[in-house]
Amino acid sequence: MERKSDNIFKRLDWCTVILFALLATMGWLAICGSTHSYIDTSFAEFFNQDERSGKQAMWMGISLLCGSIMLCVPKHTYRNLSVILYAGTMLLGILTIFIATDIKGSRSWISAGPFSIQPAEFMKFATALMLATFIGRREFKISKNNDFFKAVGIILLPMIIIMAQKETGSALVYLALFLVLYREGMTGIFLLTAVSAIIYFVVGVKYDNEIMSKLPISIGQYAPTVIIQIISIAVVKFWCKNNRTFIVLLTTNAIVTLCSFWIAIYLVEFNIMITQYLLLAFNVVYLAIQARLRKEKKNLWVALYIIGAIAFNYSCNYVMHNILQPHQKVRVEVLLGLKEELTGAGYNVHQSKIAIGSGGVFGKGFLNGTQTKLKYVPEQDTDFIFCTIGEEQGFAGSVFVLAMFITFILRIIHLAERQNDRFGRAYGYAIASIFFLHFTINIGMVLGLVPVIGIPLPFFSYGGSSFLGFTILLFIFLRIDADRDK
Repeated sequence: MERKSDNIFKRLDWCTVILFALLATMGWLAICGSTHSYIDTSFAEFFNQDERSGKQAMWMGISLLCGSIMLCVPKHTYRNLSVILYAGTMLLGILTIFIATDIKGSRSWISAGPFSIQPAEFMKFATALMLATFIGRREFKISKNNDFFKAVGIILLPMIIIMAQKETGSALVYLALFLVLYREGMTGIFLLTAVSAIIYFVVGVKYDNEIMSKLPISIGQYAPTVIIQIISIAVVKFWCKNNRTFIVLLTTNAIVTLCSFWIAIYLVEFNIMITQYLLLAFNVVYLAIQARLRKEKKNLWVALYIIGAIAFNYSCNYVMHNILQPHQKVRVEVLLGLKEELTGAGYNVHQSKIAIGSGGVFGKGFLNGTQTKLKYVPEQDTDFIFCTIGEEQGFAGSVFVLAMFITFILRIIHLAERQNDRFGRAYGYAIASIFFLHFTINIGMVLGLVPVIGIPLPFFSYGGSSFLGFTILLFIFLRIDADRDK
Protein backbone atom coordinates (compact mmCIF):
# COMPACT_ATOMS: atom_id res chain seq x y z
CA MET A 1 0.00 0.00 0.00
CA GLU A 2 1.27 3.43 -0.88
CA ARG A 3 2.08 5.46 2.23
CA LYS A 4 0.36 8.82 2.47
CA SER A 5 2.63 11.84 2.58
CA ASP A 6 3.26 13.29 6.03
CA ASN A 7 3.75 16.75 4.57
CA ILE A 8 0.73 18.76 5.71
CA PHE A 9 1.17 21.29 2.92
CA LYS A 10 0.81 18.57 0.27
CA ARG A 11 -2.40 17.30 1.86
CA LEU A 12 -3.91 20.74 2.44
CA ASP A 13 -6.93 21.80 0.39
CA TRP A 14 -5.39 24.82 -1.30
CA CYS A 15 -8.61 25.73 -3.08
CA THR A 16 -10.20 26.60 0.28
CA VAL A 17 -7.05 28.41 1.41
CA ILE A 18 -7.11 30.57 -1.73
CA LEU A 19 -10.79 31.38 -1.24
CA PHE A 20 -10.03 32.35 2.37
CA ALA A 21 -7.15 34.59 1.25
CA LEU A 22 -9.28 36.31 -1.38
CA LEU A 23 -12.14 36.95 1.02
CA ALA A 24 -9.77 38.26 3.70
CA THR A 25 -8.05 40.59 1.22
CA MET A 26 -11.32 41.94 -0.15
CA GLY A 27 -12.55 42.42 3.40
CA TRP A 28 -9.48 44.41 4.36
CA LEU A 29 -9.81 46.62 1.25
CA ALA A 30 -13.46 47.24 2.17
CA ILE A 31 -12.38 48.36 5.65
CA CYS A 32 -9.81 50.68 4.05
CA GLY A 33 -12.56 52.14 1.90
CA SER A 34 -14.98 52.64 4.78
CA THR A 35 -12.56 54.19 7.28
CA HIS A 36 -10.31 56.52 5.26
CA SER A 37 -11.29 60.05 4.42
CA TYR A 38 -10.98 62.03 1.17
CA ILE A 39 -7.62 63.40 2.29
CA ASP A 40 -4.86 62.02 0.06
CA THR A 41 -2.91 59.31 1.86
CA SER A 42 -0.10 57.01 0.92
CA PHE A 43 -0.52 53.27 0.74
CA ALA A 44 1.51 52.95 3.94
CA GLU A 45 -1.23 54.86 5.77
CA PHE A 46 -3.48 51.81 5.43
CA PHE A 47 -1.13 49.96 7.82
CA ASN A 48 -1.05 52.74 10.40
CA GLN A 49 -1.93 51.21 13.76
CA ASP A 50 -3.93 54.31 14.64
CA GLU A 51 -6.33 53.45 11.81
CA ARG A 52 -8.78 50.56 11.83
CA SER A 53 -7.37 49.27 8.56
CA GLY A 54 -3.93 49.01 10.21
CA LYS A 55 -5.35 47.26 13.27
CA GLN A 56 -7.25 44.83 11.05
CA ALA A 57 -4.06 44.10 9.09
CA MET A 58 -2.32 43.31 12.37
CA TRP A 59 -5.12 40.95 13.41
CA MET A 60 -4.99 39.29 10.00
CA GLY A 61 -1.30 38.56 10.58
CA ILE A 62 -2.00 37.21 14.08
CA SER A 63 -4.84 35.09 12.74
CA LEU A 64 -2.67 33.66 9.96
CA LEU A 65 -0.03 32.72 12.53
CA CYS A 66 -2.65 31.04 14.76
CA GLY A 67 -4.10 29.29 11.72
CA SER A 68 -0.65 27.93 10.85
CA ILE A 69 -0.36 26.58 14.39
CA MET A 70 -3.78 24.94 14.02
CA LEU A 71 -2.46 23.09 10.96
CA CYS A 72 0.34 21.58 13.04
CA VAL A 73 -2.05 19.89 15.48
CA PRO A 74 -3.15 16.36 14.45
CA LYS A 75 -6.81 15.55 14.00
CA HIS A 76 -7.01 13.15 16.94
CA THR A 77 -5.70 15.85 19.28
CA TYR A 78 -8.64 18.11 18.48
CA ARG A 79 -10.97 15.24 19.18
CA ASN A 80 -9.26 14.44 22.49
CA LEU A 81 -9.18 18.08 23.63
CA SER A 82 -12.74 18.96 22.57
CA VAL A 83 -14.22 18.48 26.05
CA ILE A 84 -11.51 20.63 27.68
CA LEU A 85 -11.86 23.36 25.04
CA TYR A 86 -15.64 23.33 25.37
CA ALA A 87 -15.61 23.48 29.17
CA GLY A 88 -12.88 26.13 29.19
CA THR A 89 -14.62 28.48 26.76
CA MET A 90 -17.96 28.03 28.55
CA LEU A 91 -16.35 28.98 31.88
CA LEU A 92 -14.71 31.97 30.21
CA GLY A 93 -18.08 32.97 28.82
CA ILE A 94 -19.66 32.78 32.29
CA LEU A 95 -16.77 34.76 33.77
CA THR A 96 -17.26 37.42 31.10
CA ILE A 97 -20.76 38.15 32.43
CA PHE A 98 -19.27 39.36 35.71
CA ILE A 99 -16.02 41.05 34.67
CA ALA A 100 -16.80 42.52 31.25
CA THR A 101 -17.28 46.23 30.73
CA ASP A 102 -20.82 47.34 29.95
CA ILE A 103 -20.82 48.52 26.32
CA LYS A 104 -24.21 49.68 25.02
CA GLY A 105 -25.96 47.33 27.44
CA SER A 106 -23.82 44.31 26.47
CA ARG A 107 -21.31 42.61 28.76
CA SER A 108 -19.44 40.49 26.21
CA TRP A 109 -16.03 42.16 25.88
CA ILE A 110 -12.99 41.57 28.11
CA SER A 111 -10.40 44.36 28.04
CA ALA A 112 -6.70 43.58 28.45
CA GLY A 113 -4.73 46.79 28.12
CA PRO A 114 -5.12 48.20 24.60
CA PHE A 115 -6.79 45.00 23.38
CA SER A 116 -10.34 43.74 23.82
CA ILE A 117 -11.55 40.22 23.07
CA GLN A 118 -15.01 38.77 22.74
CA PRO A 119 -15.05 35.20 24.17
CA ALA A 120 -18.27 34.41 22.29
CA GLU A 121 -16.27 34.30 19.05
CA PHE A 122 -14.05 31.51 20.40
CA MET A 123 -16.95 29.56 21.86
CA LYS A 124 -18.01 28.78 18.28
CA PHE A 125 -15.11 26.49 17.33
CA ALA A 126 -15.16 24.83 20.78
CA THR A 127 -18.89 24.12 20.49
CA ALA A 128 -18.47 22.83 16.92
CA LEU A 129 -15.65 20.51 18.05
CA MET A 130 -17.63 19.25 21.04
CA LEU A 131 -20.72 18.59 18.93
CA ALA A 132 -18.65 16.81 16.26
CA THR A 133 -16.91 14.67 18.88
CA PHE A 134 -20.23 13.67 20.44
CA ILE A 135 -21.78 12.85 17.07
CA GLY A 136 -18.62 11.01 16.03
CA ARG A 137 -18.99 8.39 18.78
CA ARG A 138 -19.52 4.91 17.41
CA GLU A 139 -22.65 4.35 19.51
CA PHE A 140 -24.28 7.71 18.64
CA LYS A 141 -27.74 7.53 17.06
CA ILE A 142 -29.78 10.66 16.44
CA SER A 143 -32.96 8.58 16.75
CA LYS A 144 -32.17 7.84 20.42
CA ASN A 145 -33.81 10.50 22.60
CA ASN A 146 -30.89 10.48 25.03
CA ASP A 147 -28.34 11.22 22.29
CA PHE A 148 -30.57 13.77 20.59
CA PHE A 149 -31.22 15.82 23.72
CA LYS A 150 -27.55 15.73 24.74
CA ALA A 151 -26.60 17.11 21.33
CA VAL A 152 -29.23 19.82 21.68
CA GLY A 153 -27.84 20.62 25.15
CA ILE A 154 -24.35 21.11 23.70
CA ILE A 155 -25.80 23.71 21.33
CA LEU A 156 -28.08 25.46 23.82
CA LEU A 157 -25.52 25.93 26.63
CA PRO A 158 -23.39 28.57 24.83
CA MET A 159 -26.58 30.26 23.63
CA ILE A 160 -27.80 30.68 27.21
CA ILE A 161 -24.42 32.01 28.35
CA ILE A 162 -24.19 34.52 25.49
CA MET A 163 -27.76 35.68 26.03
CA ALA A 164 -26.83 36.32 29.67
CA GLN A 165 -24.14 38.63 28.27
CA LYS A 166 -26.97 40.54 26.52
CA GLU A 167 -25.69 39.50 23.07
CA THR A 168 -28.85 38.08 21.51
CA GLY A 169 -27.51 38.31 17.95
CA SER A 170 -24.37 36.28 18.69
CA ALA A 171 -26.47 33.68 20.52
CA LEU A 172 -28.73 33.14 17.50
CA VAL A 173 -25.70 32.03 15.46
CA TYR A 174 -25.68 28.72 17.32
CA LEU A 175 -29.10 27.83 15.91
CA ALA A 176 -27.22 27.12 12.67
CA LEU A 177 -25.73 24.03 14.33
CA PHE A 178 -29.12 22.33 14.19
CA LEU A 179 -28.39 21.89 10.47
CA VAL A 180 -25.63 19.51 11.54
CA LEU A 181 -28.18 17.38 13.39
CA TYR A 182 -30.40 17.48 10.31
CA ARG A 183 -27.53 16.18 8.16
CA GLU A 184 -26.97 13.36 10.65
CA GLY A 185 -30.57 12.16 10.42
CA MET A 186 -32.71 14.50 12.52
CA THR A 187 -36.26 14.54 11.25
CA GLY A 188 -37.23 17.55 9.19
CA ILE A 189 -40.19 18.21 11.49
CA PHE A 190 -37.89 20.27 13.72
CA LEU A 191 -36.86 22.53 10.85
CA LEU A 192 -40.51 22.85 9.86
CA THR A 193 -41.32 23.85 13.43
CA ALA A 194 -38.67 26.59 13.35
CA VAL A 195 -39.88 27.97 10.00
CA SER A 196 -43.54 27.85 11.04
CA ALA A 197 -42.68 29.65 14.31
CA ILE A 198 -41.26 32.53 12.27
CA ILE A 199 -44.44 32.59 10.15
CA TYR A 200 -46.69 32.66 13.22
CA PHE A 201 -44.67 35.46 14.77
CA VAL A 202 -44.63 37.62 11.63
CA VAL A 203 -48.32 37.12 10.80
CA GLY A 204 -49.49 37.43 14.41
CA VAL A 205 -47.54 40.61 15.15
CA LYS A 206 -47.85 42.34 11.76
CA TYR A 207 -51.62 41.89 11.42
CA ASP A 208 -52.60 41.98 15.08
CA ASN A 209 -54.44 45.31 14.72
CA GLU A 210 -55.91 44.71 11.26
CA ILE A 211 -59.59 43.75 11.41
CA MET A 212 -61.18 41.46 8.81
CA SER A 213 -63.46 43.29 6.38
CA LYS A 214 -66.76 41.60 7.33
CA LEU A 215 -66.00 40.15 10.76
CA PRO A 216 -64.99 41.89 14.01
CA ILE A 217 -61.87 39.79 14.39
CA SER A 218 -58.17 40.44 13.95
CA ILE A 219 -56.36 38.88 10.99
CA GLY A 220 -53.41 38.34 13.34
CA GLN A 221 -55.62 36.10 15.48
CA TYR A 222 -57.46 34.17 12.78
CA ALA A 223 -54.79 33.60 10.10
CA PRO A 224 -52.26 31.72 12.32
CA THR A 225 -54.93 29.18 13.38
CA VAL A 226 -55.67 28.43 9.71
CA ILE A 227 -51.94 28.07 9.01
CA ILE A 228 -51.63 25.67 11.97
CA GLN A 229 -54.43 23.58 10.49
CA ILE A 230 -52.84 23.48 7.03
CA ILE A 231 -49.32 22.64 8.26
CA SER A 232 -50.42 19.95 10.74
CA ILE A 233 -52.65 18.21 8.16
CA ALA A 234 -49.85 18.35 5.57
CA VAL A 235 -47.45 16.79 8.10
CA VAL A 236 -49.91 13.93 8.69
CA LYS A 237 -49.94 13.30 4.93
CA PHE A 238 -46.26 13.57 4.08
CA TRP A 239 -44.49 12.69 7.37
CA CYS A 240 -46.89 10.32 9.15
CA LYS A 241 -48.01 8.97 5.74
CA ASN A 242 -51.42 8.05 7.14
CA ASN A 243 -53.97 8.56 4.38
CA ARG A 244 -57.00 7.68 6.50
CA THR A 245 -56.16 10.17 9.24
CA PHE A 246 -55.27 12.76 6.60
CA ILE A 247 -58.64 12.43 4.83
CA VAL A 248 -60.61 12.66 8.10
CA LEU A 249 -58.74 15.76 9.27
CA LEU A 250 -58.77 17.47 5.87
CA THR A 251 -62.48 16.89 5.31
CA THR A 252 -63.54 17.90 8.82
CA ASN A 253 -61.38 21.04 8.97
CA ALA A 254 -62.26 22.21 5.47
CA ILE A 255 -66.01 21.79 5.85
CA VAL A 256 -66.29 23.24 9.36
CA THR A 257 -63.95 26.20 8.64
CA LEU A 258 -65.72 27.19 5.41
CA CYS A 259 -69.23 26.71 6.85
CA SER A 260 -68.49 28.71 10.01
CA PHE A 261 -67.00 31.50 7.91
CA TRP A 262 -70.07 31.60 5.63
CA ILE A 263 -72.54 31.49 8.54
CA ALA A 264 -70.72 34.28 10.43
CA ILE A 265 -70.83 36.55 7.36
CA TYR A 266 -74.26 35.85 5.87
CA LEU A 267 -76.47 34.36 8.63
CA VAL A 268 -75.51 34.96 12.27
CA GLU A 269 -72.49 36.95 13.32
CA PHE A 270 -70.44 35.13 15.96
CA ASN A 271 -66.84 34.78 17.02
CA ILE A 272 -65.43 32.25 14.54
CA MET A 273 -62.31 31.89 16.70
CA ILE A 274 -64.42 29.59 18.88
CA THR A 275 -64.86 27.28 15.90
CA GLN A 276 -61.13 27.39 15.17
CA TYR A 277 -60.24 26.42 18.73
CA LEU A 278 -62.76 23.59 18.73
CA LEU A 279 -61.34 22.31 15.44
CA LEU A 280 -57.76 22.41 16.72
CA ALA A 281 -58.90 20.64 19.92
CA PHE A 282 -60.59 17.98 17.77
CA ASN A 283 -57.40 17.53 15.76
CA VAL A 284 -55.33 17.05 18.91
CA VAL A 285 -57.76 14.53 20.44
CA TYR A 286 -58.20 12.60 17.19
CA LEU A 287 -54.43 12.36 16.60
CA ALA A 288 -53.86 11.25 20.19
CA ILE A 289 -56.51 8.53 19.83
CA GLN A 290 -54.96 7.34 16.56
CA ALA A 291 -51.54 7.27 18.20
CA ARG A 292 -52.96 5.17 21.03
CA LEU A 293 -55.08 2.74 19.02
CA ARG A 294 -52.85 2.29 15.98
CA LYS A 295 -49.52 2.64 17.81
CA GLU A 296 -48.52 5.49 15.51
CA LYS A 297 -46.28 7.72 17.64
CA LYS A 298 -45.81 10.25 14.88
CA ASN A 299 -49.46 11.26 15.25
CA LEU A 300 -48.75 12.14 18.88
CA TRP A 301 -45.88 14.39 17.80
CA VAL A 302 -48.23 16.24 15.43
CA ALA A 303 -50.73 16.68 18.27
CA LEU A 304 -47.98 18.13 20.46
CA TYR A 305 -46.97 20.40 17.58
CA ILE A 306 -50.50 21.83 17.40
CA ILE A 307 -50.56 22.50 21.16
CA GLY A 308 -47.12 24.12 21.01
CA ALA A 309 -48.04 26.21 17.96
CA ILE A 310 -51.15 27.58 19.68
CA ALA A 311 -49.16 28.43 22.82
CA PHE A 312 -46.41 30.06 20.77
CA ASN A 313 -48.87 32.06 18.69
CA TYR A 314 -50.44 33.60 21.78
CA SER A 315 -47.06 34.31 23.35
CA CYS A 316 -45.87 36.43 20.40
CA ASN A 317 -47.56 39.65 21.49
CA TYR A 318 -46.46 39.12 25.08
CA VAL A 319 -42.86 38.70 23.91
CA MET A 320 -43.10 41.83 21.74
CA HIS A 321 -44.44 44.04 24.52
CA ASN A 322 -42.88 42.53 27.65
CA ILE A 323 -39.73 40.56 26.77
CA LEU A 324 -37.98 42.43 23.94
CA GLN A 325 -35.94 45.49 24.83
CA PRO A 326 -37.34 48.80 23.49
CA HIS A 327 -34.66 49.04 20.76
CA GLN A 328 -35.28 45.41 19.73
CA LYS A 329 -39.04 45.99 19.58
CA VAL A 330 -38.59 49.06 17.37
CA ARG A 331 -36.27 47.13 15.01
CA VAL A 332 -38.89 44.40 14.56
CA GLU A 333 -41.63 46.98 14.00
CA VAL A 334 -39.53 48.78 11.39
CA LEU A 335 -38.74 45.50 9.62
CA LEU A 336 -42.41 44.47 9.52
CA GLY A 337 -43.46 47.88 8.23
CA LEU A 338 -45.41 48.73 11.40
CA LYS A 339 -43.30 51.83 11.97
CA GLU A 340 -41.10 53.98 9.76
CA GLU A 341 -38.20 55.67 11.51
CA LEU A 342 -35.76 57.08 8.98
CA THR A 343 -34.03 59.02 11.78
CA GLY A 344 -34.30 56.34 14.47
CA ALA A 345 -34.14 52.56 14.40
CA GLY A 346 -34.49 52.48 10.60
CA TYR A 347 -31.78 55.05 9.94
CA ASN A 348 -28.92 52.58 9.50
CA VAL A 349 -30.78 50.43 7.00
CA HIS A 350 -32.14 53.44 5.12
CA GLN A 351 -28.67 54.96 4.70
CA SER A 352 -27.23 51.57 3.79
CA LYS A 353 -29.75 51.17 0.97
CA ILE A 354 -28.90 54.66 -0.30
CA ALA A 355 -25.17 53.80 -0.30
CA ILE A 356 -25.68 50.52 -2.15
CA GLY A 357 -28.07 52.08 -4.67
CA SER A 358 -25.71 54.98 -5.37
CA GLY A 359 -23.01 52.54 -6.51
CA GLY A 360 -24.85 51.72 -9.72
CA VAL A 361 -23.58 48.86 -11.86
CA PHE A 362 -19.81 49.24 -11.49
CA GLY A 363 -19.55 51.47 -8.42
CA LYS A 364 -17.79 54.75 -7.70
CA GLY A 365 -14.37 53.18 -7.37
CA PHE A 366 -12.07 52.30 -4.48
CA LEU A 367 -11.99 55.07 -1.80
CA ASN A 368 -14.52 57.14 -3.74
CA GLY A 369 -17.71 56.29 -1.85
CA THR A 370 -19.46 59.46 -0.67
CA GLN A 371 -21.97 57.88 1.71
CA THR A 372 -19.30 55.94 3.55
CA LYS A 373 -16.63 58.65 3.49
CA LEU A 374 -19.00 61.25 4.90
CA LYS A 375 -20.06 58.80 7.65
CA TYR A 376 -23.73 58.70 6.71
CA VAL A 377 -23.87 54.97 7.46
CA PRO A 378 -23.26 54.10 11.14
CA GLU A 379 -21.19 50.97 11.87
CA GLN A 380 -20.11 51.02 8.21
CA ASP A 381 -16.89 49.08 8.85
CA THR A 382 -18.47 46.43 11.09
CA ASP A 383 -22.09 45.29 10.71
CA PHE A 384 -22.75 47.38 7.57
CA ILE A 385 -19.47 46.74 5.74
CA PHE A 386 -21.34 45.33 2.73
CA CYS A 387 -22.77 48.76 1.87
CA THR A 388 -19.19 49.97 1.28
CA ILE A 389 -18.76 47.20 -1.30
CA GLY A 390 -22.06 48.12 -2.94
CA GLU A 391 -21.15 51.81 -3.18
CA GLU A 392 -17.52 51.49 -4.28
CA GLN A 393 -17.73 48.34 -6.41
CA GLY A 394 -21.36 48.56 -7.51
CA PHE A 395 -23.71 45.76 -8.44
CA ALA A 396 -20.96 43.84 -10.23
CA GLY A 397 -18.63 43.91 -7.21
CA SER A 398 -21.45 42.97 -4.83
CA VAL A 399 -22.42 39.97 -6.96
CA PHE A 400 -18.76 38.90 -7.12
CA VAL A 401 -18.47 38.99 -3.31
CA LEU A 402 -21.72 37.03 -2.94
CA ALA A 403 -20.48 34.46 -5.47
CA MET A 404 -17.19 34.12 -3.59
CA PHE A 405 -18.98 33.46 -0.31
CA ILE A 406 -21.34 30.93 -1.86
CA THR A 407 -18.40 29.14 -3.51
CA PHE A 408 -16.53 29.16 -0.20
CA ILE A 409 -19.46 27.63 1.73
CA LEU A 410 -20.15 25.03 -0.97
CA ARG A 411 -16.46 24.07 -0.95
CA ILE A 412 -16.59 23.47 2.81
CA ILE A 413 -19.69 21.29 2.35
CA HIS A 414 -17.83 19.34 -0.36
CA LEU A 415 -14.91 18.77 2.01
CA ALA A 416 -17.30 17.72 4.77
CA GLU A 417 -18.93 15.11 2.54
CA ARG A 418 -15.60 13.51 1.64
CA GLN A 419 -14.62 12.84 5.27
CA ASN A 420 -14.18 9.22 6.32
CA ASP A 421 -15.86 9.58 9.71
CA ARG A 422 -18.78 11.39 11.32
CA PHE A 423 -16.48 13.56 13.43
CA GLY A 424 -14.93 15.26 10.41
CA ARG A 425 -18.21 15.47 8.53
CA ALA A 426 -20.10 16.94 11.50
CA TYR A 427 -17.40 19.55 12.16
CA GLY A 428 -17.35 20.50 8.47
CA TYR A 429 -21.11 20.99 8.41
CA ALA A 430 -20.90 22.93 11.68
CA ILE A 431 -18.55 25.57 10.27
CA ALA A 432 -20.41 25.66 6.94
CA SER A 433 -23.63 26.34 8.89
CA ILE A 434 -22.02 29.07 10.98
CA PHE A 435 -20.54 30.82 7.92
CA PHE A 436 -23.86 30.48 6.07
CA LEU A 437 -25.89 32.05 8.89
CA HIS A 438 -23.42 34.92 9.35
CA PHE A 439 -23.40 35.56 5.61
CA THR A 440 -27.18 35.49 5.08
CA ILE A 441 -28.13 37.42 8.23
CA ASN A 442 -25.51 40.15 7.68
CA ILE A 443 -26.48 40.70 4.04
CA GLY A 444 -30.14 40.58 5.07
CA MET A 445 -29.52 43.29 7.69
CA VAL A 446 -27.84 45.59 5.19
CA LEU A 447 -30.67 45.14 2.68
CA GLY A 448 -33.40 45.54 5.32
CA LEU A 449 -34.65 41.95 4.98
CA VAL A 450 -34.01 40.91 8.60
CA PRO A 451 -33.78 42.88 11.87
CA VAL A 452 -30.45 44.51 12.73
CA ILE A 453 -28.99 42.15 15.35
CA GLY A 454 -25.28 42.89 15.11
CA ILE A 455 -23.89 39.85 13.29
CA PRO A 456 -20.60 40.50 11.41
CA LEU A 457 -19.78 39.47 7.86
CA PRO A 458 -16.98 36.84 8.07
CA PHE A 459 -13.51 38.14 7.07
CA PHE A 460 -15.01 41.52 6.10
CA SER A 461 -16.34 43.21 9.23
CA TYR A 462 -13.75 44.99 11.36
CA GLY A 463 -12.85 43.12 14.54
CA GLY A 464 -9.87 41.14 15.73
CA SER A 465 -11.82 38.60 17.79
CA SER A 466 -14.19 37.96 14.91
CA PHE A 467 -11.45 37.47 12.30
CA LEU A 468 -9.34 35.30 14.61
CA GLY A 469 -12.33 33.18 15.63
CA PHE A 470 -13.35 32.52 12.02
CA THR A 471 -9.76 31.71 11.04
CA ILE A 472 -9.34 29.18 13.85
CA LEU A 473 -12.72 27.67 12.99
CA LEU A 474 -11.65 27.18 9.37
CA PHE A 475 -8.04 26.08 9.83
CA ILE A 476 -8.98 23.37 12.32
CA PHE A 477 -11.19 21.90 9.63
CA LEU A 478 -8.43 22.17 7.04
CA ARG A 479 -6.23 20.03 9.31
CA ILE A 480 -9.06 17.57 9.93
CA ASP A 481 -9.58 17.28 6.17
CA ALA A 482 -5.85 16.81 5.57
CA ASP A 483 -5.88 13.86 8.02
CA ARG A 484 -9.04 12.24 6.65
CA ASP A 485 -7.15 9.23 5.21
CA LYS A 486 -5.11 8.57 8.32
